[in-house]
Amino acid sequence: MTHNRVERRLAAILAADVAGYSRLMGADEEGTLRTLGAYRSTISDLISEHAGRIFGSAGDSVIAEFSSAVQAVRAAVAIQRALARHNADLPGDRRMEYRIGVNLGDVMVDSDNLLGDGVNVAARLEGVAEPSGICISGAVRDQIEGKLNFPLIAIGQRSLRNISRPVLIYSVNWRPEHPVAAGVLAGELSLPDKPSMAVLPFSNMSGDPEQEYFADGITEDIITALSHHRWFFVIARNSTFVYKGRAVDVKQVARELGVRYILEGSVRRAGQRVRITGQLIEAETGNHLWAERFDRDMADIFAIQDEITQSVVGAIEPEMLLIEGKRAFRKSIGNLDAFDCCMRAMWLFSQMTPENQDQAVALLRHAISLDPTLAQAHMCLARTLNSRIWHGWTSEIASDASEAHAAAVRSVAIDDRDPYCHYALSWTSLVMRMHAQALAEAQRSIDLNPNFALGFVALGLVRIYIGHFREGLDALLSCLRLNPNDPQAGAFLSFIALAHYHQENYEEAVHYSQLAIRTHRLHLGLRVLLASFGQLGRIEEARPLVHDFICRPADPQQLFDVTTPYLDVKYRQHLADGLSRAGVANLRG
Repeated sequence: MTHNRVERRLAAILAADVAGYSRLMGADEEGTLRTLGAYRSTISDLISEHAGRIFGSAGDSVIAEFSSAVQAVRAAVAIQRALARHNADLPGDRRMEYRIGVNLGDVMVDSDNLLGDGVNVAARLEGVAEPSGICISGAVRDQIEGKLNFPLIAIGQRSLRNISRPVLIYSVNWRPEHPVAAGVLAGELSLPDKPSMAVLPFSNMSGDPEQEYFADGITEDIITALSHHRWFFVIARNSTFVYKGRAVDVKQVARELGVRYILEGSVRRAGQRVRITGQLIEAETGNHLWAERFDRDMADIFAIQDEITQSVVGAIEPEMLLIEGKRAFRKSIGNLDAFDCCMRAMWLFSQMTPENQDQAVALLRHAISLDPTLAQAHMCLARTLNSRIWHGWTSEIASDASEAHAAAVRSVAIDDRDPYCHYALSWTSLVMRMHAQALAEAQRSIDLNPNFALGFVALGLVRIYIGHFREGLDALLSCLRLNPNDPQAGAFLSFIALAHYHQENYEEAVHYSQLAIRTHRLHLGLRVLLASFGQLGRIEEARPLVHDFICRPADPQQLFDVTTPYLDVKYRQHLADGLSRAGVANLRG
């Protein structure tokens, strides 16, 4: 008699299920199934991103295998962080909290299924975990030691049901440091729990000031590509561009931004040829970890950016390259002239003046006429039109809002994997009073890129306008950690002030709105400052600001109506009441 040999292999197994699933189903079957479907999609994406494979998904459970214990634990942490962000937008009794267990062990292969002790232990560890918790076995702990920085709490040896031997168990503290504790409001910024870097503006070596937009665009694209790596912490573009044109001390920059690594370089463009150099520096030691020069045709510009990204990743953490194929890259550009128009437009957009934004709109419309399939052009047009509305720089508020939303919808239809497109759609959906879509698009932008500072701005903004003020503050503070040095931070600070205002923390609202108009005299910052003065009875301080507030927009009432897209009208009335007390007359809530 012959026996078929059983195939065995060593695998890291992740097992997850929903705590209190029966209770959730009993309270609201349809709502629970919708949430389960959305969360399963998020979990599936994150498992795939970390080179894992789901082989079981009965009921509310998920079981997946990984070839690496490090990637399995990273996936578990990424899942819990993503779901915690989504749960913050649900009522407390409707939140869906997963328990996760991770084990490393021998498994038997049965077609696409895995069986045996290695799987069973992971399932039992999941049962030990608290809701929203992660438990790992001692075997996993041995593999991740020195490779991951998540704190572990020893639970000790446990006898698990149907497991013949006691298992050593650890709980993973997956929660990131709160931005306030990290020093975002004051003090020195602490280093994150993953490799952190800032990309300084690449120098324009072309000898032509007109090419500044091109060098800036290259830098921004490299920042975007690096930030897609979930286990890197990448500072946002606006915080690094304050160093443009300055001789900088790398150690000082790293301290100011709270990062370990600095990437710098230069760009020289001549006709259809481009030369890009880059070097990666470990700030504390000054060591150069990588340096390279690329001489290529313009048509190869995206290949160069990808090579730079891969080189930087490989120099810091080579294992990241093993799952390179799992990351989402921007779609290729078919028309370089349209792309060039788009880069020029975004440079004009960043100057933040009405005239430059008008020029940007014209360039973007031209880019779309050259290439209607360029998602970036539609997205940038939506952002620019939206910016003109919120700054009070347009008299065509209704038509700009409608065109912006249509452009954002088109950008997502063309490229569903670009977080900027979802960010633009979140903003424009909010202006159109489509609150559920605005919230979903903001969350989607962060799901696609967890380093996306603007995604946290959108999430914070939407949460404020649907009445979730404390959760909105958390999102805005996360943005400030990713973007701690933005010269245009007035908008973020204005929204922080607004969240405090609606919690009746009027002194805090005054503080943040004064900071906002000091850095960037945005109409919203002035609005919150006046309303706060009104609620506090500080009318004499409000009086000099009232004339400026009323005279700046072409139609104050229309601007107020469009830029107060509250789900509940009582919050708009609360804001209008403060403005009325401050002496702003004839503004209806």
